[in-house]
Amino acid sequence: MRVSPRRMALAAFSALAATTLFCAPAGATVFNQGISVHHDAYVAGDGTVTLSGSYHCEQASPSGAMQIKATVEHEGGRLSIGAEQPVCDGTERRWVATAPGRWVNVRPGRAVVTAELQEVQLSGLMPRSVATVAQDRQDVEVRRH
Repeated sequence: MRVSPRRMALAAFSALAATTLFCAPAGATVFNQGISVHHDAYVAGDGTVTLSGSYHCEQASPSGAMQIKATVEHEGGRLSIGAEQPVCDGTERRWVATAPGRWVNVRPGRAVVTAELQEVQLSGLMPRSVATVAQDRQDVEVRRH
């Protein structure tokens, strides 16, 4: 049985394409996404903590939604805050997360802030899984606001 050179080339190309597709890391994404933390954070007199940074993302998959989570670690305490709903159109944008911090007692000084851009996969209206698609962790200076 003789195989034509054209058919042989098509088979080789198909095998190469399948290898490339199925050897990608499980967490790999085709979307251009990133997040960063600004070097300053703020605490108000009433304990309200404000964290900020910038992000860019492409639209989540049709069965998912994007969200931003920021966490401040300060003097043994930890506070996670959700930011506003991100707009995923590829444009660099600013994010801000604000929450009462009276239970964590964040004060002026050094702290560590981690920001995560997450894709939430939905099953109907319920979340099925949450995957972090971009992350940044920075030492910041908490300032009185």
